[in-house]
Amino acid sequence: MRILGLDPGIATVGFGIVDSDNNRQKLVTCGVITTPAHTPLTSRLDQIYTDLEELIRAYQPDVMSVEELFFNTNITTGIAVAQGRGVILLCAYRAGLRIYEYTPLQVKQAVVGYGRAEKRQVMDMVKRILNLPAAPKPDDAADAVAMALCHARSATSLLNLEGANDTCSTI
Repeated sequence: MRILGLDPGIATVGFGIVDSDNNRQKLVTCGVITTPAHTPLTSRLDQIYTDLEELIRAYQPDVMSVEELFFNTNITTGIAVAQGRGVILLCAYRAGLRIYEYTPLQVKQAVVGYGRAEKRQVMDMVKRILNLPAAPKPDDAADAVAMALCHARSATSLLNLEGANDTCSTI
């Protein structure tokens, strides 16, 4: 299974593509989609959609794993990120990908084994699981790779076996 992991944003959208075969994962590629500052939001959303569409066409993922939004203190930034996330979901839907959504706590639990793990622990485990010389850079790309790994580990759960009950988009 080829998994496209995404860390949504407006200025930067992290992406990570991982091939998963049972309990073995391999990094295919990772990086970021960036949009220029001081450009209209609609232009930035269009660029995210276009770049993501091209990424999907080039790498042909089977599923997409995306982070659910978590609002902390800056609601204005959260609204812009939510708009970017909406464009990401629409692009994946139109490309025919199954979409899975995970909270940061679920990602940490799946990758590190502890839902309250620190960012550096997640990055270290991403490096170890994929047998990489260093954690992916920038951080948005590493977060997206962790999203893909979260789905790889969740998809092999006994709760998600072929022929089991229908699953919702959030595991």
